[in-house]
Amino acid sequence: MAVNNPYATYQQRATETKTPGELTLMLYEGCLKFIRRAEKAIDEGTVEEKNTNIIKAQNIIRELMVTLNTDVAVAQQMMQMYDFILNRLVDANVNNDKKLLKEAEEFVTEFRDTWKEVVKLDRQRRHGAGASSSTSPSAAGETRL
Repeated sequence: MAVNNPYATYQQRATETKTPGELTLMLYEGCLKFIRRAEKAIDEGTVEEKNTNIIKAQNIIRELMVTLNTDVAVAQQMMQMYDFILNRLVDANVNNDKKLLKEAEEFVTEFRDTWKEVVKLDRQRRHGAGASSSTSPSAAGETRL
């Protein structure tokens, strides 16, 4: 019989109750965490750790790419930006280049900060604060999370 880990159960339930917008925000946060770990690994000369963390960041960007509804114009633009970020991450990994990681980090940070506002406005709208429905996460094309 498996022993349940209460923390893992809590984390799973917390994730299951998130809105698609909140899940997207979590992905941005995770991507930034892995990019920063990769930067630290470059500083410390731990190639395997750098590689592992950059691959995790790449996987998050790929997940964000597949969740886009490309029928929406803004989603097509986001796809191009995600592709650019992905290429920066690949090049940073191959070339051990912190500058390229910083570039990727800056773009992901901008997405994260913008998405925080979208989630905040969506929360206000859902809870009756009167924000416009065009600010919901689905309006940005990320509806399939």
